[in-house]
Amino acid sequence: MKVLLLGATGLLGHNVLRRLLAEGHQVIALVRKGGRIQMEHEGCKVMECENINDRRVLFVPMSECDAVINCAGVTDMSLLSIDDYIGINCDLVRTIISMMELTQIKRLVHVSTVNTIGYGTIEHPTDESEQAVFPFSESLYAESKRMGEQAVMEGKDAHPDLEGIIVNPGFMIGSYDTKPSSGRLLLAGYRKPVMFAPRGGKAFVNVVDVAEVVVNALTMGTPGRKYIVTNSKASLTFKELYKLQAHVCGYRQRVIQIPNWVLLAVGHVGEWLRRMGLRTQVSLNNIQQMLVREYYDNSAARRDLGLKETSIEDAIRDFYEWRKNRH
Repeated sequence: MKVLLLGATGLLGHNVLRRLLAEGHQVIALVRKGGRIQMEHEGCKVMECENINDRRVLFVPMSECDAVINCAGVTDMSLLSIDDYIGINCDLVRTIISMMELTQIKRLVHVSTVNTIGYGTIEHPTDESEQAVFPFSESLYAESKRMGEQAVMEGKDAHPDLEGIIVNPGFMIGSYDTKPSSGRLLLAGYRKPVMFAPRGGKAFVNVVDVAEVVVNALTMGTPGRKYIVTNSKASLTFKELYKLQAHVCGYRQRVIQIPNWVLLAVGHVGEWLRRMGLRTQVSLNNIQQMLVREYYDNSAARRDLGLKETSIEDAIRDFYEWRKNRH
């Protein structure tokens, strides 16, 4: 296929691009001016633009392509208003869908987040049918991604020929984390003799597994449905993650879990600062998200999209190996 890839400069986007090229697809990567792709990209045409959410900008590459993969997203947890997220996380999706009708493209693989789905327990992990629950139901980021998913569903209802598939990844770790984004969680504890961590955790997943699923979704899967992409063996507490990182990287570390009341107090201070107009990732809702455990059922993605479960140990190792060799 010839594929239009949006969001190619991010962690997942870089890995999706590598996977596409490895499988022989041709790629047009549409990036904002100044955005950098940190890899050799023979077989990939990079197009720069001022505004990725411009119909005129999208029309040219889409008219040349067979499918669209949308990895673009605003994930900055310090933003103060949902309007700061909607432009890319929702409005861009609507623009893509409207342009698909004009350009005769049928297949859209849209990347969302697992936090639009309610988290379960270790005994009863949840599937794609569950609605988001607190605290993620109050997250500005998660709400904007839910709105993007709704745009895909509404587009399919309005245009029955549109084949939209939604991929809902967990917390991704791996190489080509250029900012870094999720890698900041790893770096926060790297080689510290003592690490203080919240009592909650995340549904972690190796980014290479997510990239493979996203590319597989070009030709596999059921249009009009969501797919949870997590590692069933990697719903870890932050303490477990840091202990695993210390083991992989060969150092000793004592991890102390912070009492919930301390973190909630910090969250209230952050909330006050945000109400004063100061951007900070420390908010009550963001803190509350760090206090829960997340368990999801990824069986649909394993069955329909060939999801593998590459170890988080490998993801941590890849992250640091890439950082060491990037220069």
